[in-house]
Order: sequence, then structure tokens, then C-alpha cells
Amino acid sequence: MDSTSRMVALLAAMRRQRNGAVADGMRCYGAACGLNYGVSLPTLRTIARAETPDHDFARLLFRQDVRELRLAALHIAVPESLTVDEAEFWAAGLCNSEIAEEAAFALLHRSPVFPQLFETWISDRRPLVVYAASMAAVRWPAAPIGWCEAAIGAIVRWAALVERGEQPDYAVRLIAQGAVALSAVLGSRNEESRLTVLRAAGRGGDAPALLFLREELAWRLER
Repeated sequence: MDSTSRMVALLAAMRRQRNGAVADGMRCYGAACGLNYGVSLPTLRTIARAETPDHDFARLLFRQDVRELRLAALHIAVPESLTVDEAEFWAAGLCNSEIAEEAAFALLHRSPVFPQLFETWISDRRPLVVYAASMAAVRWPAAPIGWCEAAIGAIVRWAALVERGEQPDYAVRLIAQGAVALSAVLGSRNEESRLTVLRAAGRGGDAPALLFLREELAWRLER
């Protein structure tokens, strides 16, 4: 079966699980895909994981403006085949927060090159790329404590961009959510890490996103 036929068969399997109510009730930041069958994430993951991993096929799926195919691609891709050079291909396809989260969960944190990607993506000019970097870092077992400072620094930069009207409000909210998740994980390792995270969170001014970060960490890292 060639790649096109395989894609058609996969799409047919997704269509059989379509759910208009789920599609109508979806809430995510960013742009919706052109076609959305409303397949639930657990069902979609089951269907995608039944496919043989194939990086080239995954890239073909990720090019499609179909929610289910783009999400499935992240499970069919081979993490070991992800390279720094092709990272922009995946970054460009992160059109909304659902896909960014699934990229972090299914592909990014499993790739051996993720530490290199994090350093680049956390400073990206696209909020969904920054968000994906933080959410993948949450699952990276050897994440250095310095990643917390990078994620918090991203909040500072994006809060200024939003204040100037250069980026939408949702951008800094997403980035703050990602920074909270990462900071909470890193700060829970030991007392030294907890204090490092709290010190980092205390810097950068009083933008609403930073106040949100501090409030969240105050109870998540409470002793």
C-alpha cells in the first residue's frame, strides 16, 4: 500500500469515529484545522498507535489540514528520526494549542535532540512553539533547572509584546501555563530546586502572567 492509499485508509478509520458534538465543544487557542471530525484524543491515539511507525508517512500526514491526521502524525513519527534541521517543519504545523500539547506529549520529549530544540523553541516568536517547548520539557527527565529561568523569561518577553498589542492575549496565557507546569516539576525535586524556582519566579515585574505564575507556584511548591 502506498502512502496515499495508507493515508486514505487512516482517514476512513477516523471518519468512522466522528463525533460532531465533540468537535463543536472543543476549546483551544490558535487556528482550527480546515477539517475536524471530532474524534476524541484517546480514540485517535489508539488508531494512530496501531499504525507502523514511519517518519516520512508522518510528515505527509502532518502537512494535511485535517485535525485527526495532523494529530495522528505525531504518534506515527519516529522520535529518533527527528532532527534539529527538520524541526522547523514540525514547528510550522503547530497551528493551535491542542496540536502543540500533543506534539509535546507524543513526539518532542521522546526525541534525543529535544534539549537542543528547547533552547531554540523557548525563544521562538510563535507562542505555540514556545508552549510546546515548555510542555515537552515537563516530561524530559533530566531537564536542567536553568530551563525554568528560560521559561519564565519567555513570560516576561511575551507580556511586553501583548501589552504593546503586538501579540494576542492568549499568547502570554499559554506561555505562562507552560512555565507553571515546568517550574512546578523542577521545583519539586528538592529544597534547593524549590528555592531556585521561587527566586526566578519573583523576578521580572508584575505583569498579570507573572502574578499568575507566582500564585500557582506558591501553593504547588508550598512546604
